[in-house]
Amino acid sequence: MYVSQLRTNGALRNHGWGLLGLAEQIYDIFVIGGGINGCGIARDAVGRGFSVFLAEMNDLASGTSSGSTKLIHGGLRYLEYYEFRLVRESLMEREVLWANAPHIIWPMRFVLPHHAGLRPAWLLRLGLFLYDHIGGRKKLPATRTLDMTRDPAAKPLKSLYTRAFEYSDCWVNDARFVALNARDAADRGAVVRTRTRVVSARRDAETWTLTLKDGLTGETEEVRARLVVNAAGPWVDEVLTGVVGANDAHNVRLVQGSHIVVRKKFDDPRAYFFQNTDGRIIFAIPYEQDFTLIGTTDQDYHGNPAEVKISDAEIDYLCAAASEYFVEPVKREHVVWTYSGVRPLYDDGASKAQEATRDYVLKADAVEGKAPLLNIFGGKITTYRRLSEHMLEKIEAFLGKRGQPWTAAGKLPGGDFAATAFDAELQKLKTDYPFLDAAHARRLFRLYGTKARTLLGKATSIEDLGKNFGSDLYEAEVRYQIAHEWAVTAQDVLWRRTKKGLHLTADEAAALDRFMEDAVDRRRRLAAE
Repeated sequence: MYVSQLRTNGALRNHGWGLLGLAEQIYDIFVIGGGINGCGIARDAVGRGFSVFLAEMNDLASGTSSGSTKLIHGGLRYLEYYEFRLVRESLMEREVLWANAPHIIWPMRFVLPHHAGLRPAWLLRLGLFLYDHIGGRKKLPATRTLDMTRDPAAKPLKSLYTRAFEYSDCWVNDARFVALNARDAADRGAVVRTRTRVVSARRDAETWTLTLKDGLTGETEEVRARLVVNAAGPWVDEVLTGVVGANDAHNVRLVQGSHIVVRKKFDDPRAYFFQNTDGRIIFAIPYEQDFTLIGTTDQDYHGNPAEVKISDAEIDYLCAAASEYFVEPVKREHVVWTYSGVRPLYDDGASKAQEATRDYVLKADAVEGKAPLLNIFGGKITTYRRLSEHMLEKIEAFLGKRGQPWTAAGKLPGGDFAATAFDAELQKLKTDYPFLDAAHARRLFRLYGTKARTLLGKATSIEDLGKNFGSDLYEAEVRYQIAHEWAVTAQDVLWRRTKKGLHLTADEAAALDRFMEDAVDRRRRLAAE
């Protein structure tokens, strides 16, 4: 049962979403923010023996962590800005993360056409040589040069491009990546609360006292902790001023990145890396079998991060940039979905948004005689695990050392098989559940890995999966997400835990929302009894 309770250190810990009046406990670490960095830190810390409480004001990955280009990559273009440390760390993480979660992370080859008049071929070769050799690549294939007069990758492109370079990075299902880190943290003993806002925090010599408000019921509760980690992403400065009570905070530069999704533009499994005449780059990536993902933009953002959305100018920019390369132009009417994220980049004074560092900065607010506060500025999804390890070094400086670093070899839920064994493991699932059609089985294994068996249980027919909400989304999957992945609304299911929002009609989505409202309410009532 999702709203389960574990007895840890003599205190009951609730793993649900309500504020249920738990027994008094002083936690070692309180994490504000349920994005990739917050969940990664909570997971690493609890795995070392710290007691951890994490609160997220909305859904997991509801901010920046579901608005990425969905790549585990070194960041080839960051070499132009001399971000060698960041690129090397990112490259080293690709195969580590692939091994940790081979169901939601997998290798992808990228085709970089040589565009005459932009970056010269020798510079691209030099950058890709560094890309291949500074990050400890072992399993990912090396860069190669393509003859675009003969290679199938040229088929959807204009005939202007006679040469291209093909290199390796990885794809990640970003929102699920966050949910799996949270699930693993909770399974190891952390308290994870979504829809829970930290409304105030005060500290004395030993502890923080944080007041939490349940966003669904309006109930409030106080929680105490020895140390607070501010992993609020775009809201990190807001937490400092509005929650902690700092007089002023201007640490992050908010940069908007937007993406468009169109019907599939090409059949090749490879992605494209396109250079633009303004010096920026965009990707065109195979997406959810039937679509192509195009992005991203880079522009400063000054509004409320919760209200970010793509602008008309961004849509026009992405369509025009992609149309420079594709034979078939990308037009506004081809766009079936858009999404935007706000990156909380550390403000290094860079003149252009695309030049601002993607590296992370960790800062301690350690007022003498007061409980410590640690803040995270910047970062990217690829380096979240290393960021967490570096944060644990700072935490241990205040709270003392517990366990050793462990996440490099720590499998995420559902990923307990070899990185290269996806197809073999998928075949086992199809054998065990022969009533699933091939596409359905593959989708479930891509999302849940070996946990797909928990979801499917003893089902022997498609009817055993319950109500069909549209496409191949069934009641059993929805109930699994409510029970194990903190899903509360149809939005959580359709756009973060899955991308079935691309396939369901408005009426089907509304029916799912009504079902979930009733199911979640029923679980809350049972938990309160």
